[in-house]
Amino acid sequence: MIIRLDMASEVPIYVQLRNAIVVGIGKGELQPGEGLPTVRQMAEDLGVNSMTVNKAYAILKNEGFIEIDRRHGARINPRKDRFGVFREKAEEELLLLIAEATVRGVEKSEFMELCEKVYKSMCTPNAEMV
Repeated sequence: MIIRLDMASEVPIYVQLRNAIVVGIGKGELQPGEGLPTVRQMAEDLGVNSMTVNKAYAILKNEGFIEIDRRHGARINPRKDRFGVFREKAEEELLLLIAEATVRGVEKSEFMELCEKVYKSMCTPNAEMV
C-alpha cells in the first residue's frame, strides 16, 4: 500500500496517515493480522517526525483498527466492529457532509450517486477513488 501525504494540506499529517491506513483496511489493501512498519520506519519512509506516526498509531489503536504489542509491533486488528457501535459516529459525520453538500447546492441524487461510487470503490480492491 502506498501512503501519500499532502504536506501543504490543512489536515494534520497524523490525521492523513490515520485516514490512509483506514482506507487501506477498508479497500482490503491491508489484511487482518498484517503488520505495519515500526513507528521509526514509517516516519523515515514518509519523511515525517516519529511522534506524528506514533500519534496516528495511538489513534488507530484506540479506535480498534490496529493492535500494538511489544513483540509483534502494530498489526491490523482482525476484529470487525458492529455497525451499531459505529452508527452514531457515522450519523454525525454524514449529517455534516449532507449539510455542506446542501449549502453548496448539491442535489440529493448527485450526493447519493457520489456515495454509491465511493462505496463501490471500497468494495473493489485497488479501485481508484475520485
